Amino acid sequence: MSYVQLPTPPAEPLVILGTVGSRERTAGLDGLPPLVLGGAQFNYQYNDDPYKLPAKDIIRHCFEAGVCAIDTSAYYGPSEILIGKALADPEIAASYSRDTYYLITKAGRIAETEFDFSPTWMRHSVERSLKRLHTDYLDIVYAHDVEFVALEDTLPGIAELFKMKEEGIIRNVGISGYPVPVLVTLCRLVRARLGKTIDVVLSYSNFTIQNRRLKNSLEDFYAAGVKKVLNGSPLSMSLLRSQPPHAFHPASPDLKRRVALAANHTASKNVELADLSMRYALRNWQGTTVVGYSSLFEVNAGIKAYWESQNKDITAADEELLHDVHEILGPGLDEVWSSGLKQNYEYTI
Repeated sequence: MSYVQLPTPPAEPLVILGTVGSRERTAGLDGLPPLVLGGAQFNYQYNDDPYKLPAKDIIRHCFEAGVCAIDTSAYYGPSEILIGKALADPEIAASYSRDTYYLITKAGRIAETEFDFSPTWMRHSVERSLKRLHTDYLDIVYAHDVEFVALEDTLPGIAELFKMKEEGIIRNVGISGYPVPVLVTLCRLVRARLGKTIDVVLSYSNFTIQNRRLKNSLEDFYAAGVKKVLNGSPLSMSLLRSQPPHAFHPASPDLKRRVALAANHTASKNVELADLSMRYALRNWQGTTVVGYSSLFEVNAGIKAYWESQNKDITAADEELLHDVHEILGPGLDEVWSSGLKQNYEYTI
């Protein structure tokens, strides 16, 4: 990302963001901070050698800034292991007790094309995550990327997550994935078949400067009994920046071309598209956003973006560029890509 190195954020604004404190002062999900540290960066998909990343320093810096929540997955290579090692480090463990931060993970996705939402596997995955993260409970566990299997086949695994919630191993049960309509359908299906309501939904790349579908569907989630909807990847997995996106990115060639044109335009105004995109997402999403960082450099940039998103003067300047970007995106505005099984898009309840 083309970010400028920043000084340590001033103490006063961090009070607004929230400082790490006793979870006894929060009410479950209502205590989630506006930013969550995404653990996908501690994975080979985003970094050639995640073991070389300064995981402990990144986590400590986030905690100091009030970003007191970490989202990871059993699918993210060594992510859980690296995060667990950092949290168990005496320096962090002595300063931040378990009740001062949220630990969030996912289960059910094993490999790129391998999924298992059976009760046996889901319990095994959660128990393994507990060991890796050195904890006896998890604040949220998502059934991971549910669109890739028939929706009804996810129900046994989700039912097992609710059972573990009753046992106190999990505090909240969630589902995660990309296609918003499929996630809404599954929430309704869980309510109809299991008599339960999904606590949390996480979708990625669906509320950005390029795609606003997640926000437009919030009422559908709430009507299905969902308590919280989290927005992941406000830079759409590296799409919304001046550099080319990662090779794995599924966006269409035309959308990538239009984003590149938008990035060139914002650069001509001395604004990095990633900065504009981050501020847009943080400013307009009323809730929690999951953002991954690979360095202290990026942590500082993310914290700066949060505070700049609250600045009226910067907001006014951004609005002018936002209009230009949306015009350049043209038919690419709100464009999505296919993800998962076609039958899940057609499922009705």
